[in-house]
Amino acid sequence: MLLIDASQIRVVLLDIEGTTTPVDFVYKTLFPYARHKLESFLQEHAQYPEIQSLIQDLHAQHDMDLRQGLEPPRWLDDSKEAGLRSSAVYGQWLIGRDSKCTPLKALQGKIWQQGYTGGELRGEVFPDVPVAFERWRRQRKTMCIYSSGSVLAQQLLFRTTKAGDLTSYIDAFFDTRVGSKTDGKSYKKIAASCSFAPHEFLFISDAAKEIEAAQSVGMQAILCDRNSEAGSPPNASGVIRGFDGVLPD
Repeated sequence: MLLIDASQIRVVLLDIEGTTTPVDFVYKTLFPYARHKLESFLQEHAQYPEIQSLIQDLHAQHDMDLRQGLEPPRWLDDSKEAGLRSSAVYGQWLIGRDSKCTPLKALQGKIWQQGYTGGELRGEVFPDVPVAFERWRRQRKTMCIYSSGSVLAQQLLFRTTKAGDLTSYIDAFFDTRVGSKTDGKSYKKIAASCSFAPHEFLFISDAAKEIEAAQSVGMQAILCDRNSEAGSPPNASGVIRGFDGVLPD
């Protein structure tokens, strides 16, 4: 039995990695693609103000990492070419650390956009996700996504799945611009943005610290562990293995 009060739930808020989408898709497909394309993408798009702004934001993040003693790769800016090369090397370093920094996520989203548009990438979700989306739509639930990946990256993923374009089911997308996923304030901002009280949300994630952060502001939340058999029922602590038993008809 799930440890939630379904009668109060108006909004389903979902994490992506490990929750709607296999972790391997992120780490074995998306991240390597961005790492491989990063330098060439910067070289090809460096003249655009938006990319220049992202490079400046990366440089600022680099300075912050230096002050915190994280020892990022050296940033050379004695020429435009050196600056571009440094931003690519630093970006690859951040990817290797699975950094959640906003400018990196924005840059990755733009790189993936090229891959999705060119057919090299295609969004991936677990089979029970489209079924659950349809069920929650019938129940007139508001559906939202909250991921460390940029809003653009989220939209691209759900727009290109084998089940078709799933973005029509999703009412809002949130990324790290609202704050860290382990900070309760982020969930307060999301609730306010959606004009619902926190207790009217059901947040589902595979990360325990994110669950705790959501619960700290009054959201209902369930930990999703897809490493076990997908069809098995929730265990005694309320951990779910998939979406089949979540808000059933």
